[in-house]
Amino acid sequence: MQASINEPMPAPELHPTADGSLSAYSPRFGQDYGSRFGAATQARQVFVEGSGTPRQPAPRVLEVGFGLGQNFRETLRATPGRPLHYLAYELDPVPAGVLRAVSAPDPASALPGWAALLDTWPGSVVQPGLTLDLQLCDVTTADLPQCWATAIYLDGFSPAVNPELWEAGFLARLAGALKPGGVLVTYCAAGFVRRGLQAAGLAVERLSGPAGKREVLRATRATL
Repeated sequence: MQASINEPMPAPELHPTADGSLSAYSPRFGQDYGSRFGAATQARQVFVEGSGTPRQPAPRVLEVGFGLGQNFRETLRATPGRPLHYLAYELDPVPAGVLRAVSAPDPASALPGWAALLDTWPGSVVQPGLTLDLQLCDVTTADLPQCWATAIYLDGFSPAVNPELWEAGFLARLAGALKPGGVLVTYCAAGFVRRGLQAAGLAVERLSGPAGKREVLRATRATL
């Protein structure tokens, strides 16, 4: 999740969500990292299934806002036995203890990729079948790969508190990071976000969202 790094990150406050998974409240942003209606459900339905990542033989995922790693855990769970390259941008990593605590009840926390991440946090992971490239930087000014991602998870805090992630110029840069046929998914269905993705040349669909979200967005880059 994007924020200034000029002040210490207050410790997130953990809480259960409606599907039994844990999430946390960010005092800095005044918002939750994941949906109170079900953090794991939102990650699975909106990002993993919504992007079609489980159907990719060799997924390449770019995530904006690693947060508590819920989307990463759901992606690991959904892609067993397939090579996964996961590129995540996070400006303010949470303390390792928070990451351990929030993932402890999740069976995916026993997967080798997640265990390796906890051992190296906040660092990257390279092991057979998995590369997690964790970039601790401001994604809005980072050099993004071009025509690379099979999926982009746009999962920063909302436009009300994290507006730079939702501006048309940055959305166009994200569109350029998608490979032809690649898919960007986000929980935010605001009209200006949808129009920004369309202006970037993506075909945008409004999909039914999980509990607590009437609609979410899926945007696809045309194949060559």
